[in-house]
This record gives sequence, structure tokens and C-alpha cells, in this order.
Amino acid sequence: MGTGETTPEFLSACCRLVDLLESPQDIPFLSGHIQREIIYRILQGPEGARLRAIATLGDHSQRTAKAIAWIKANYARPLRVEDLAPFAGMSISSFHHHFRVLTAMSPIQYQKQLRLQAARGRMLMDGLDAASAAFEVGYESASQFNREYSRFFGQPPLRDIRTLRSPGGRLLESVNNP
Repeated sequence: MGTGETTPEFLSACCRLVDLLESPQDIPFLSGHIQREIIYRILQGPEGARLRAIATLGDHSQRTAKAIAWIKANYARPLRVEDLAPFAGMSISSFHHHFRVLTAMSPIQYQKQLRLQAARGRMLMDGLDAASAAFEVGYESASQFNREYSRFFGQPPLRDIRTLRSPGGRLLESVNNP
């Protein structure tokens, strides 16, 4: 997923498509043309190259998505790209390339992000301490977990959880202001 600034041309096309609701008789004739223009504008934008790559990869995208689903379901298990690439039916280098196109990160980075998010959730919701959460999500070293957690979330686990739980913390704000 990506975000970017809306161009006046893109916004104009979107407005024209919505404006068709005021004249339903024009929808069958004009909507397809406007939709094609919107797709054209998106593909010409900064994320266009990535979207074109995803759209043209076809089967590779599906096989990579299968590997992504496996990592999501098994994030706490050790991950060897050498084993995952054949699971996706690709060479290691091809798998790395297609994985990066879809996720903008390596398989190991993706697994690490899943582990850190899961550990944070376990500490917040279940009251686990950092070491227990680290081991539950697959870390073998509490110190490595603490380093990676601090790098990813900007502060050590204990301080991060305290901040999220404090009045004015992000957790309470998101609960009180859905």
C-alpha cells in the first residue's frame, strides 16, 4: 500500500466520476473512460512503477502472497529464506526480488515487524513482561529483542508500554477517540 499527494488531474477525474451520479443516463457511456483515466493518473504517479510491477508479475505475486501468508501464520518459528523460496516455487534471488516488490522489505524484515507488533500487543493486552513476550514471538535473546524493539518503536519496551498506557498515551487516546 502506498500514499501520495493528489494531483489536480487525478482529483478532477475522481470528481467527474462522482458527478456522474447526478446524470445516471451518462454512466454507461462515460464511467469506463473516466475510470481508465483515473488508473492512468495513478500509474503515472510516484507509486506507478511499483503498481505496474505488481500487476505484471501475475503468478509470481500469487506465489509470493502464499509465502507471505505462511510467514504471518508462523512468524514465531525460525525463518529460512532458503526453505521459503522453494515453497513459493522460486529461486532465492527471484523470491527476494518479488517479496520486496510486494512488501517493500525483505522476508526477514517482514517477519521481524510481525514479531515486534505481536510482542507489543501481548505486553499491552496480556500484561506480559518484555522477556516473556520476546520468547513467545520467537526471539531467542531478550537483549536482541530490546534493541530491535527500541529501533522499531523509538523507545525500549517498558517505557513504550508505559507511555501507551499513560493518560495522554496513544492507547488511551485511540480507545477514547475511535
